[in-house]
Amino acid sequence: MTDSGAALRERLDRGELLVCPGVHDPLTAGVADAVGFDAIYMTGYGTSLSTTGYPDAGFVTMPEMIGNAGNIQERIDVPLIADADNGYGNATNVVRTVREYIKAGVGAIHIEDQTFPKRCGHTKGRQVVPRAEAIGKIEAAADVRDDRAEDFVLIARTDARGTGDGSLDEAIGRANDFLEAGADVAFVEGPTDESELERIGRAVDGPLVYNFVGDLGSSPYVELSALDEWGFDLALFPIASTLSTIANVYADLSAFADDPVAAMRGIDDDFNDQPVGSLHEFAGFPEVVDWERRYLPDDERDKYEGSLGDNPGSE
Repeated sequence: MTDSGAALRERLDRGELLVCPGVHDPLTAGVADAVGFDAIYMTGYGTSLSTTGYPDAGFVTMPEMIGNAGNIQERIDVPLIADADNGYGNATNVVRTVREYIKAGVGAIHIEDQTFPKRCGHTKGRQVVPRAEAIGKIEAAADVRDDRAEDFVLIARTDARGTGDGSLDEAIGRANDFLEAGADVAFVEGPTDESELERIGRAVDGPLVYNFVGDLGSSPYVELSALDEWGFDLALFPIASTLSTIANVYADLSAFADDPVAAMRGIDDDFNDQPVGSLHEFAGFPEVVDWERRYLPDDERDKYEGSLGDNPGSE
């Protein structure tokens, strides 16, 4: 993906609701890419849990998030939308944060108005910075976009709805202020029911994100056709790969604990039923073999003679 931002803007300009599954690492991103989507989302919660073992409560750092985002974008052929938490500091920190995500090659990020340490947008105890400070951070992010990569998509998120003294009015007001400050897309986190979603669609003057969390948070399950009707442009399913991984690995390893050999045979069978080829093919070994053919001396191929093992991509 040579220009992820431009590709994402083209998809958003189609006027259709863009649906993005959440992935937490290059492996799950590769699976999503093999299935086929127009864009993919990197979850902050899943990144934190999969890379550090800690929940989404401000424990993961900017380099860890950007490193994961860059590796995911390298693995897939469609634009990546990445979580950038609260920008990892004030407006001056946001300048470097946006520059680094642009260097990582992703198509978009979202920055929220939470205080530090931030936490998952569907857990209690969230707080937001004053509105003026939040606007300044979005202005800083927009200036970096305009200076470094005009097609980079800036999504501005507000968590004001879910704070102890929060209100939907405050969240809508912030969302509109963020759009005026230069954000491309607004993201009101945590609407509690369909009536709030309808109101957001009417009252926010710009493209909109809905974060599809369902049972794990305050955002309800709704039909995609309804989101489209209410004026939403982008639907994120942030924990799709994370929940799937935990549930399926738990089930497989529970069976493994009872009978390792039978369970492993079942895991093999389940994998082979998928249309991704062998593990080596999915991982990219054919490409490695092609690189060797193209760039290494001919005598380097002698290492294959008589050696044991699979050789995907060989003639």
